[in-house]
Amino acid sequence: MRRKTLDLLLNYVGALLTVMLLVAGSGLIVGYSFTSSQVKSQLLEQKVFFPKQGQNDYQDLVKAHETSLAGQQVLTGSQAQVFANDIIGVDTAVIANGKTYAQLSAAAPLSNQTELVFRGDTLRGLLLNAYAFGFIGVIALYAAIASFALALLMLILTLLGVRHYRQGDPADVV
Repeated sequence: MRRKTLDLLLNYVGALLTVMLLVAGSGLIVGYSFTSSQVKSQLLEQKVFFPKQGQNDYQDLVKAHETSLAGQQVLTGSQAQVFANDIIGVDTAVIANGKTYAQLSAAAPLSNQTELVFRGDTLRGLLLNAYAFGFIGVIALYAAIASFALALLMLILTLLGVRHYRQGDPADVV
């Protein structure tokens, strides 16, 4: 095989990989944008706010070292995780004396305690789902950045290959 033929083939492969990485990065950006906007819009509709200083649950934020969130509306996946685990999780554990909803409902299915724990665990689960999807969106963002960086590297290597192709001797054999 002639050297120029190999160089030309590698240049085509490099150009194809560059385009594929750009398309993948664009798709990942769209995925990140969609996931982030869906998480935010779903949390916005729920109107969940962190307790303000002086409210009962504020001490949960103090214990979790998250007092900077006091009074803010829950709008991101990471905020949803903090609210779910450090406020709702703490409250339902206190209400249920450490028991799960399944244990409470087996013992006293129609009690106020069981109903409160059910509601708390349900909201906690919904918020943790928002956290999970928000986290997936962040992973998509980092993957998009990596894809664009690799596309840039591939473009540079392809351009160097084109330069090498033009400078090569047509008589060279690999």
